[in-house]
Amino acid sequence: MKKTFISLLLAATVALPSEACTNLLVGKKASVDGSTLVTYSADSYSHYGELYHYPAARYAPGAMRDIYDWETEQYLGQIPQTAETYNVIGNMNEHQLCIGETTFGGRHELEDTTGLLDYGSLIYIALQRSKTAREAIRVMTELVAQYGYRSGGESFSIVDKNEVWIMEMTGKGVGNRGAVWVAVRIPDDCIAAHANQSRIHQFPLNDKENCLYSDDVITFAKQRGYYNGPDKEFSFSKAYNPLDWGGLRFCEARVWSFYNRYTDHAQQWLPYILGEDPNPMPLYVKPNRKLSVKNVMDMMRDHYEGTVFDPTKDLAAGPFHSPYRFNPLSFEVDGKKYGFERPISTQQTGFVFVGQMRNTLPDEVGGVFWFGVDDARFTVFTPMYGCITEIPESYRRGTGDFTHFSWKSAFWVHNWVANMAYARYDQMIVDAQALQDQLENGYLEAQSSIEQLATTLSGKEKVVAFLTDYSGKVAQTALDEWKHLGEYLIVKYMDGVVKKEANGKFLDNPYGGPLYPNRPRMDENYLREIVKQTGDWLEEKEMKDK
Repeated sequence: MKKTFISLLLAATVALPSEACTNLLVGKKASVDGSTLVTYSADSYSHYGELYHYPAARYAPGAMRDIYDWETEQYLGQIPQTAETYNVIGNMNEHQLCIGETTFGGRHELEDTTGLLDYGSLIYIALQRSKTAREAIRVMTELVAQYGYRSGGESFSIVDKNEVWIMEMTGKGVGNRGAVWVAVRIPDDCIAAHANQSRIHQFPLNDKENCLYSDDVITFAKQRGYYNGPDKEFSFSKAYNPLDWGGLRFCEARVWSFYNRYTDHAQQWLPYILGEDPNPMPLYVKPNRKLSVKNVMDMMRDHYEGTVFDPTKDLAAGPFHSPYRFNPLSFEVDGKKYGFERPISTQQTGFVFVGQMRNTLPDEVGGVFWFGVDDARFTVFTPMYGCITEIPESYRRGTGDFTHFSWKSAFWVHNWVANMAYARYDQMIVDAQALQDQLENGYLEAQSSIEQLATTLSGKEKVVAFLTDYSGKVAQTALDEWKHLGEYLIVKYMDGVVKKEANGKFLDNPYGGPLYPNRPRMDENYLREIVKQTGDWLEEKEMKDK
């Protein structure tokens, strides 16, 4: 059985969806303060990091809503507008509903190019029209049933201040309008994750409190020949997103890393990730300790450090132990296929967030959209409240774009610093992380007093205005501090050296001139590999007598 499983995986074509993202989820009894938490990284080599805003509005009968494909911005058509829509900041609305996604693609023959609604449109329409996760599931599934679903397979994280859900959906092919889908509620005391591989296997068929699904999710699979067993043993994942090697090492491994950090028994699932055991990891697990907002922020920066997948340990990491791989993730040499590790944190991220929702606070204060741009390892998560009515300039659409640099754009400033640090990773990450922790811990420490002050204000309008102003100031401070970090890094690490400093200041020589810098030696193991590849070409040799 083991050999058969491995051979099937190795024979599969290694391919990643264009939007290779990661979601982490935490139930309210699994968090330190009773929050429900959800994370999302929008990972794409053509995605610009900006903070979306859909203002609350009322519409007259007959009003229509334009639909644009979220990835390409192609105009797709119109649907009727609802009478009222809610304020949406990024992927969170004013009622503390937050939605993320990861693309698993699945069976290509099930994509319906004639459908009207792509996965991005579904997310932002549902946020504008729903107050709870259950309502969002209803809105999204009714929309695709009526107008068609044009994207590939998707896993959605749908989270409100009380409940955490994962919904997986795939189309039914051209000529079959709608989608097949299943949604499972994550228990309050558990954590879960998904990362571009369908994760829902068997699900309860008679538990509407914790599981919802389309009427034909099993019968359609049987009609198409994807499954022929009893209904109770049906696996959504196996039917609609058959596993391959890339699904394990590029996708499920990211989920494993989260479980490895916060459970004591993740080693039992390692054989599955390595293709040695066909039994999948559970959809959700109980953590060995409660998670904080900062915990999940830092988990989004994970590169498998300290595990068997740690990419800082091999030759491709270079002399500065970089976890980043800029060449194609999968490659072929001498007829054999290979793949680098694909961790949670990755260079091609457009934006990343941590959604925090709390049922103990008014909606205006309870929903915090911790937002960052670019790679999570080199971003700063700033608190954007779900009620705010104005986007800070540094995150605003039009402040730069994907092909036009701007010093006012947080996306470009963070990219500038990150791309400087990638080349000298193990040196510069120390300085970047220190500032990152200083800023984020400062925002978290101030959170209670800021929210307490907000709740003392009379009237919703004053609360919203106060939090809008606060969010704007935080975003600008974070931008200014990160720009200063970039200026500091280029001075400190100029030309491959490291300037000497004390108490945050660079040192001069006794005469007031520049002090000779440190010239750190390359990593010993890396030097050995150089010698191994070049043989005696670089070896110093004794001079022959003339």
